[in-house]
This record gives sequence, structure tokens and C-alpha cells, in this order.
Amino acid sequence: MRVIPVILAMLLVFSCKNASEEQNTTINTSEETQQTTQKTAKDSLIYPEEIHFKSIRQITFGGDNAEAYWSFDDKQLVFQSNFNEWGLECDQMFLMNASENFANSKPPMISTGKGRTTCAYFLPDNKHFVYGSTHLTDDNCPEVPLRKNGKYVWPVYDSFDIFVADLEGNITGQLTNEPGYDAEATVSPKGDKIVFTSMRSGDLELYTMNLDGSDVQQITDELGYDGGAFFSPDGTQLIFRSSRPKTPEAIKEYKDLLAQGLVQPTEMELYICNADGSELRQLTNLGNANWSPFFHPSGKKILFSSNFESERGFPFNLYLIDLDGKNLERITHGETFDAFPVFSSDGKYLAFSSNRNNGGGRDTNLFIAEWQD
Repeated sequence: MRVIPVILAMLLVFSCKNASEEQNTTINTSEETQQTTQKTAKDSLIYPEEIHFKSIRQITFGGDNAEAYWSFDDKQLVFQSNFNEWGLECDQMFLMNASENFANSKPPMISTGKGRTTCAYFLPDNKHFVYGSTHLTDDNCPEVPLRKNGKYVWPVYDSFDIFVADLEGNITGQLTNEPGYDAEATVSPKGDKIVFTSMRSGDLELYTMNLDGSDVQQITDELGYDGGAFFSPDGTQLIFRSSRPKTPEAIKEYKDLLAQGLVQPTEMELYICNADGSELRQLTNLGNANWSPFFHPSGKKILFSSNFESERGFPFNLYLIDLDGKNLERITHGETFDAFPVFSSDGKYLAFSSNRNNGGGRDTNLFIAEWQD
């Protein structure tokens, strides 16, 4: 699940970095970059060092807002929010036009308003989307445990299934019906496959299926939480995050938490493989939490969120890295939280979530930046 309940609470309890597991963390700072950072940013929402942002717009102005995903024609986005001023008790799905913001208005809700929802993604027709929801089990919001034995945890509700809905919020299909957690669905840019995370094997693994839910194929098969997967622009590869426990103590802790419907996301690295699961390899070895990866439009780099430079859990910032794990570059320079980066199909814009410009509070809002390489 890619959720952000009380982001600052999460930041304060992330574990310290294990120095023995760090990879080479040299971050590129070219002479051109250093010169650019001396210039004053024209946009007050952009920090001077953020040279890849030509301009930026704030979209939401309260609550926790995340996972804004573009339609295939780049005209609309679907996102999740728990903003209580919109009458919400937990995450629901909303629709927006790419040019909108919601400083003084509420976007249309396109989920049922029942249960908890997560991870909406447009289908190729731009008229339907997939998302995970718990509403079949209970109309009410399920509880969100944040800590277990003093450590930060995410719930992986066994009541999550994946549904298809139209842009008026009418459910038109159910794609999963297996016992246990099914969520985190995203769609290939080729428009032919969906990748998702499921507990159907007894562990949290990646699977693919056709747009109608048929031809389910298991992609990963190693102990650990594999999730948050996205296809490459040409649909041939997958990038995802994983917590792969190795020691007997870590394995026991992982299995014990999973039996309670929980995972601990404080130590995660990025992995990459072909769309059929072949040629799986670890991309990062930075320590701490490396997550919410997304392919750069070139297909040659990965943009992701990490707190690997943090000794006490925060800040989280965005980084670019080559597919061979080289040329790590820091993209954002916030002091708290930047995550969930998603490029538009044409590569001109980047949607992401951030704590910037929230008055020092806990709100996590959506922003759209005009991207420049």
C-alpha cells in the first residue's frame, strides 16, 4: 500500500541508516548545477537547487494528498485524499483536470465513499480507472495502526480488492476476488497489462494481469514485501520497492507482522526486472527507505523518494538514478517530505506530493512541476 497517514509521524519514527549496507552515495553536482544553484529561484515554491523544475503549481491545500496519476492523454489526473474539510474520514479518490487547483473548491469524488481506497490508475480509454478498495467488507474506514512494538508499520488489509470504475464513480468491474490483500495496481503505458501486489501466495508478491483480470502471472517469488510497481515507458520492465529480510531475526519479524496484516516499511530498496519477472536485480543499496519509484520518460533513469541521507528518518527527497545504479542525482531539496513522483506521458510535467508551503503543519499536498532535463 502506498499510503501517507500522518506523514510527519512516519518521518519521526523511521529507523537510522545501517551504514554497513550503504552503496556508493556520491551525488552528481556538475559545475553547471553548482552555478545554477547560486541563482535565485523565480518561483517561491521551488528551492534554488531544484534546477529540474522550470515552474511549479500547488494543487491541493490541506489534508494528505498523494498518488496523482495522469490519464493516458495527460489531460486529467486521479488522486487520493483524506482532507477532512471535504467530509472524509480516510482516503478516497478524486478527479481533476490537469490545469486545476483546489484552493477554494472541492474536486469530484469518483470512488464510492465507502471503506478505504488506494492506488487509482487510469485505463487507456481515459474513461475508466482501476483502484483498490475495502468497501465490500465494511462501509466504514478500517483502523490504521501506525506503530507496533515501537516501530512504524503499514497495514495491508485483507479486505482490499481491485475494481474498475468510470469517471462518475460507478464500479463497472471487479478484477480480483482472492482471499487476502490485492491492491497497488498500475497500468502499462502500452495499455495491455496491469501490475499489482497480492497476498494470494502467502507473501506480498507482484503479479500481472490483463485489463479484464485474466491471465494472472506471478512476477516475484522471494520473501519480502514487493510493492509499488510501475512499468517502463515501453512496457518491457518493472521498477518496484521491496523489503527483503535476510537475517533470521528480520525474517521472523517480517513473518510475525505479516500474520497480523502489517509490514514495516522503514528499510526498503529498489528492484528492477523484465515485465515477466526475468532478470531481476537490486537497483539501490542506499539504506533506510527507498520507495515510490517511477521511470524517467527516457526509460534510462528512475526517479524515486528516499531518506538515505537522513540520520533520524527525515527529510525525504527525490533522486534520479541510472538503470545501472550509477549517476545518483538529488532532485528536490526540501526539509521534510517529497515523494510519489509521476511523469506525464509526454514527459513535460511531474506530479508529486510534498510538505512544502504547508505553514509548518502536517498537510501533504499535490504539486505539478514543469520538468526540464
